[in-house]
Amino acid sequence: MTRVLAAISGAGGLIALLLAAAQDSTGPLAVRAFGLLVVLAAMLWLVRPVELSKWPSTVVAGGLSTVGAVLLLSQLDSITPAAGFWGATVAAWALAWLFVERLASIESRRQLIAWSLRLLIPLLFGVWLLVIWELCTRGLGVPQVLLPSPSAIGARMVSSTATLWADFKQTFLHAVLIGYALGCGSGFLIALLIDRSPFLQRGLLPIGNLVSALPIVGVAPIMVMWFGFDWQSKAAVVVVMTFFPMLVNTVAGLAASGAMQRDLMQTYAAGYWQTLFKLRLPEALPFIFNALKINSTLALIGAIVAEFFGTPIVGMGFRISTEVGRMNVDMVWAEIAMAAVAGSLFYGIVTLVERMFTFWHPSIRN
Repeated sequence: MTRVLAAISGAGGLIALLLAAAQDSTGPLAVRAFGLLVVLAAMLWLVRPVELSKWPSTVVAGGLSTVGAVLLLSQLDSITPAAGFWGATVAAWALAWLFVERLASIESRRQLIAWSLRLLIPLLFGVWLLVIWELCTRGLGVPQVLLPSPSAIGARMVSSTATLWADFKQTFLHAVLIGYALGCGSGFLIALLIDRSPFLQRGLLPIGNLVSALPIVGVAPIMVMWFGFDWQSKAAVVVVMTFFPMLVNTVAGLAASGAMQRDLMQTYAAGYWQTLFKLRLPEALPFIFNALKINSTLALIGAIVAEFFGTPIVGMGFRISTEVGRMNVDMVWAEIAMAAVAGSLFYGIVTLVERMFTFWHPSIRN
């Protein structure tokens, strides 16, 4: 794969070197210079592949990809993107891929370096997705109403901070968090009752399956009629969406402990509650946190979709549906970006808490 990426970057650099137009223009001359550097680096890597396994080649790939990204983004307003420009784009993208691949192959026993690499690799990947998005939308002249560029979305987020914060507070801090807590908590408690009662296990789980199959577009209007147009109805939708994953995972987790382990607890004269808290709940923690992570994304989706069916003049879902009608697509993407960041941070917090409580599990130790 490394040879292929080096060849792709060299081909893109050669195209940029040969086809950049108007030598008296600063932009194309800079693109040509970048293409020449990429071609030389690619030739060195292809002739001496042993160098690819060393740190200098990794640093060169990262440096050239960064220079290429900065150069191309700076030229978008001064030149018309042509074949040379897109050749440099392909070269910079291949170098970035090569750089990330080399970083991913590094294995270090130092925790600081290993942790830094785990954070840096997805960050670089995300940044380059935004760079390619910016280059394609602006370079190809994509209409902003179809797909705005990341720079336009970022400018809208900066200029609409107060509106975004009000929507975030209404949707996430009220509907999502409260509905998430109620849905996960009730699912956990009902799972304990089901585990205690075979009758409930046979009678309630099928009903739970039925409820989980209900479409959100059918549940949301009913909840709005029952609980009103404010955040309470959205929290009720979140409760419905998060209840069943927690119920099923907790029931499965409580049954995960082995028969020999339960027999050992009986030989120690442990009762039901002692066995539950000392053996079965610890064994069920990976299942419970799996449900919590699933629900962290389901809750946000449910709250946003529920706001399409009736809400005050605030909220992420309300803003998305309203601004689409006004053709303010950059504001729609700003709301989507804020929801994505909030959902990712929520998921990450749950994952960190999971590592604290399940540090003994093989999946965490490895």
